[in-house]
Amino acid sequence: MIRQVGNTKIKAKHKASCHCGAVVLEMSLPRGIENPRRCDCSICRRRGAIVGSVALDGIRIIQGKDALKLYQFNTHTAKHYFCSHCGIYTHHQRRSAPDEYGYNIGCLEGVNPFGLGDVVTNDGVNHPADRSQ
Repeated sequence: MIRQVGNTKIKAKHKASCHCGAVVLEMSLPRGIENPRRCDCSICRRRGAIVGSVALDGIRIIQGKDALKLYQFNTHTAKHYFCSHCGIYTHHQRRSAPDEYGYNIGCLEGVNPFGLGDVVTNDGVNHPADRSQ
């Protein structure tokens, strides 16, 4: 858990937005940023975001629901959302934990994700859902 990044204290209810401000989210982060990570799957390599996790009820769209676009690929399990105006990825419903959203830490108001220091990289190329039981 990370409760502060640089000089920014992570609030229990923290706002997040895309670059142009069309999409605004309210994040429920009572324990701060949980499980910050990168992923090396095909989409995450290209977007380069550091993500955190939150329960599905932990994101509330305050503004711009109509501006959000959905992108799905491969198994069509994960649901990736981005702003249709500026193209910024805001969040996604996770494939490996469908009861959670992953969210773009760089969208959190006042947070510079580069202030997190070393961030673990998950093996998304060999996704856990693709491994035989």
